Amino acid sequence: MKIIKLYNNENSLIKKAAASDREAQERLYNKYAPKMLGVCRQYIKDLQFAEDVMVSAFLKVFKHLDTFKFEGSFEGWIRKIMVRESITFLRKKQHIIFDDEVYERSTPKHITSSPDLDVEQVQLLIDALPEGYKVVFVMYAIEGYKHSEIAEQLQISENTSRSQLFKARKMLQEKLEKIKESGSVKIES
Repeated sequence: MKIIKLYNNENSLIKKAAASDREAQERLYNKYAPKMLGVCRQYIKDLQFAEDVMVSAFLKVFKHLDTFKFEGSFEGWIRKIMVRESITFLRKKQHIIFDDEVYERSTPKHITSSPDLDVEQVQLLIDALPEGYKVVFVMYAIEGYKHSEIAEQLQISENTSRSQLFKARKMLQEKLEKIKESGSVKIES
């Protein structure tokens, strides 16, 4: 007996989901939710808020699914929506501050490490960055946006984007040096 997968073709699945087929929408959600939660989590420290943002972003995905033109990656299209929703969330909460000052608003954590950091430790280092630095760093270094795209989405100048990235990298390098020297570092998160 041959087993035939339903909605094997992703384009067909997308078209059915755009036509309000709940099963197709659920399949798309189940396929992309883990990755997209990771995207939201890169911007938003609190996992529960990241989940909320992801869910509201998926609502937008399904609401505007008919605008997807099947040009380029569907995952990339969803990812852009997740990034925009994460930035909108941070703006509403007034967490994004593009300033030279470093704000200490959190409780310290210690990272002890062997020569190699694991993903969770790297995420803690990124989370410890001031929000303005963090958002620009994630958009540039992880998501691959150009400074012109970052400036447009965050409504800042390209020079501010470059400056925030430079400062983020410098802070991360300093923290990594401390880890290398002492084997542990106190992280604000």
